[in-house]
Amino acid sequence: MSGAASEFVVRTAAGAVRGGREAGVGVFRGIPYAEAPVGALRFAAPRAVRGWDGVRAAAAYGPPPPQGGHFGMDALARDTVGDDWLTVNVWSPEPSPGAGLPVMAWIQGGAYVIGMSGLPEYDGGRLAREGGVVVVTFNYRVGLEGFGQFEGAPANRGLLDQVAALEWVRDNIRAFGGDPDRVTVFGQSAGGGSVAALLAMPRAAGLFGRAVAQSVQGTFFTPELAADIATACAAELGLRPTVADLSTVDPVRLSAAGDAVGAKMTQWAERWGQPAQRSIPFSPIVDGDTLPVTPWQALADGAGRDVELLVGHTRDEQRLFTALAGLLGEVTQEQAAATLDAFAPGEGGPRGYLDGFPAATPDELYELVQSDYLFRMPSLHLAEAQTAAGGRAHVYELTWPAPGMGGALGACHGLDVPLVFGNLDRGQPAMLIGEGPSPEAEELSARMRAAWTAFATQGDPGWPAYDTEQRLVQLFDTRPTVTAYPEETSRRIWQDHTIPALPLNNGMVN
Repeated sequence: MSGAASEFVVRTAAGAVRGGREAGVGVFRGIPYAEAPVGALRFAAPRAVRGWDGVRAAAAYGPPPPQGGHFGMDALARDTVGDDWLTVNVWSPEPSPGAGLPVMAWIQGGAYVIGMSGLPEYDGGRLAREGGVVVVTFNYRVGLEGFGQFEGAPANRGLLDQVAALEWVRDNIRAFGGDPDRVTVFGQSAGGGSVAALLAMPRAAGLFGRAVAQSVQGTFFTPELAADIATACAAELGLRPTVADLSTVDPVRLSAAGDAVGAKMTQWAERWGQPAQRSIPFSPIVDGDTLPVTPWQALADGAGRDVELLVGHTRDEQRLFTALAGLLGEVTQEQAAATLDAFAPGEGGPRGYLDGFPAATPDELYELVQSDYLFRMPSLHLAEAQTAAGGRAHVYELTWPAPGMGGALGACHGLDVPLVFGNLDRGQPAMLIGEGPSPEAEELSARMRAAWTAFATQGDPGWPAYDTEQRLVQLFDTRPTVTAYPEETSRRIWQDHTIPALPLNNGMVN
């Protein structure tokens, strides 16, 4: 590292990069970790980036990968120029080779359809500065580019991108002040599902020693289901789901085809099952190679025994999605019954909810089962699989109700993101915090940041490890509490359920 007080020049394996100082932290944006996956490399596994001469400016985020149309993300992607989709960003309190700081590598969510590291909510400056850690964020391919199952292309290209980014961290982070032997991956929603997938991937072994999985998205596909969905997407363009047919299609058109299928997935409910019910067209594929088995099976078999795990969820995961669908307070008894039939586990699942929550309204039943199916039970089962195999896991639940949007959202999905990063007044998730973050929000955010960085530093977030006798978890609220896992009724309903790779033509069978 060299340079004046306002800039830093760091030498990576591919060449030198120039970053700047922001609020006391060295910041480097848009550093390629792989070649642009376009042209002859379209739909290929990531390829090592070629070197460059001179000093490359690292002041701006790289262009995001093609995006689905949710929340205007497709327009954001079109507003940027270039096809270097695969870039990393680094925030370091001390960007020099001898610093040896813990590293936290973030994987953003977005249902495997959207997601870009340049969003303001993922700015790592505060977490790096106050936590004494090096923060890394990166882009990875989403949608059909990253998870479409095409003939002639490797499966799980988005996950392979994540592995390539972590390999870049291993090979280069020491120059930025990080310790490559103290890397923690952390992610939320599809990012949490990605963390779970990395735990199960032989290619990712040894790239990180700790993992934080927030609101793990529990959908994983069989190759047959993924291929059938990809066939429907290609058919929107009058093409076959092959690299030969699709490699010259404009990425914007391809993303639009994925959106079109996602918008009408319920038409395929009998053929595609639960993903169609939730309009989830893409997920990691348990292909037997890149991802040999589901994360829960892998951890139960001991794959993550040497990786320390922090995992948890919010209390009211589904509430935000119910609000976005315009159904808050509007769920009918018929809708609740159909949702229980679709998502409750096993033949007796619906009865388990009706008996376990006898006073629950249709709205509450609708939200409970979907929160459990998509996020809460996949997160808990990850911890239970880890501990059953002799590994270590710490579990939390965020129960603090979001004050934004009139306080109607409770402790909803995504609320943890601004709290963990400390970006309480920027980006879309910040609207959950409300206008002008309250002292209560600031205090809770400081507590969560301290727990995450302590875990990354020493493997202990500040509360006991989870076990199947006491089941102690940390509740994050106005007053933090360590108590037995509070969603005991749901836990019992799901305790004998094995989270599967979702098959083709499963109808409504669980």
